[in-house]
Amino acid sequence: MLNRRTFLKSAAASAPAVMLGREAARAQAPVSVKLRPNSIPVSSLPTYFDVDTSVHNLENGYWGVMPRPVAQVYAEQMHYVNRMNSIWARNALPGGACLAAGGREAREAVARTVGALPEEVALTRSGSEALQSLIVNYKNIRPGDAVIYCDLDYDAMIASMDWLGDHRGAQVVTFDMPEPATTANILAAYADVLQRTPNAKLLLLTLVSNRTGLVTPVKEIVAMARAKGVDTIVDIAHGVACLDFQIADLGCDFAGWSVHKWTAAPLGIGAMYIRKRRIDDIDIAYDNHEIPPHEITARVPAGTVDFAAVLTVPTAVDFHFAVGGAAKEKHLRALRNAWVDKVRALPNVEICVPDEPARSCAITSFRLKGMTTDRQAQQLQHVLFEKYRVHTIWRKGVAKGPVIRVTPGLYTTTADTDALANALHKEHAMFV
Repeated sequence: MLNRRTFLKSAAASAPAVMLGREAARAQAPVSVKLRPNSIPVSSLPTYFDVDTSVHNLENGYWGVMPRPVAQVYAEQMHYVNRMNSIWARNALPGGACLAAGGREAREAVARTVGALPEEVALTRSGSEALQSLIVNYKNIRPGDAVIYCDLDYDAMIASMDWLGDHRGAQVVTFDMPEPATTANILAAYADVLQRTPNAKLLLLTLVSNRTGLVTPVKEIVAMARAKGVDTIVDIAHGVACLDFQIADLGCDFAGWSVHKWTAAPLGIGAMYIRKRRIDDIDIAYDNHEIPPHEITARVPAGTVDFAAVLTVPTAVDFHFAVGGAAKEKHLRALRNAWVDKVRALPNVEICVPDEPARSCAITSFRLKGMTTDRQAQQLQHVLFEKYRVHTIWRKGVAKGPVIRVTPGLYTTTADTDALANALHKEHAMFV
């Protein structure tokens, strides 16, 4: 009986070509490539992706496009899992070719991405599932205890914090992130809300806002909260593999993220982190007694996952390190600056993220003067796409008003960022 490694070698040539896209044959970069650390220069990154170049896609915050080496492995793994079915998934294959081994390799790879211990990391179906599980199963909440979040946190996490109020009797305290944001006034805002909420027990904190792209000083806020006896659950979905950091740099005990975002794994992969000594402070999921309660994986809701996606995670992590965390962050920040620098002086454009390097990276949102309603934000998104073939996304929920979010990807070129800048030069006065 074939083991997985032997099978994949024989199947590589016959993997469904449709999974790679019709343009794969014309791309310049090789599909089969050794992914050695720091071996891929950022200048070559566009050649590793098969994307529709008829549109300037600047909405890469939803999920990350798989580079061609990752997409090929995913296609091979789908073929393998579909062929071997439960023989593999029930751990019946000899030589360690089984679901248990594949899941362990994926967890180890994800843990390596953030510098955590493998036993501190569990795979989930998304970053939302990871963070929602951490929030609603956080044990140390009693009726009357307060939980805190701000307007720039993610909707699904906000809903989970509200759930603590509706179902656990917590007092839900909210505040607005200051605009314009600076390190000093961000820290002041968190210090203020913690000071006026002496009964606080839990703080939701977002490393990179999905709404504006603001990068918050997480380490300082975590320490500030801890000094007052407040735990933090940190949403690092837009930070992992976009910013060059390790989990120890944040100082947090609980975090969750989407591996299918900046790590560019297949859709349906998220991750949960719990510092080893804090695992007992998060309850197991739905009385999941099939897994020993001291293991982090007992905190993940049971259910079948995309096995092929799990098996592809190590390759996605290898690609991340082949580019290099520092080089990747620098490249994404340069793509952000390429369009921001060209529209900064326009009288009707408001950039919602400061230029302070520590407070911004790939994602940056903007408003036009007079754009005050959701309908107007949707209108601008439509104009950018229909007239200029520039794809962005409008975001609501920001206290000061809706924004247009711009998110370059690793494959983005200056032609894409120039297209946005040129469009804004022509349309910046559309609401005045």
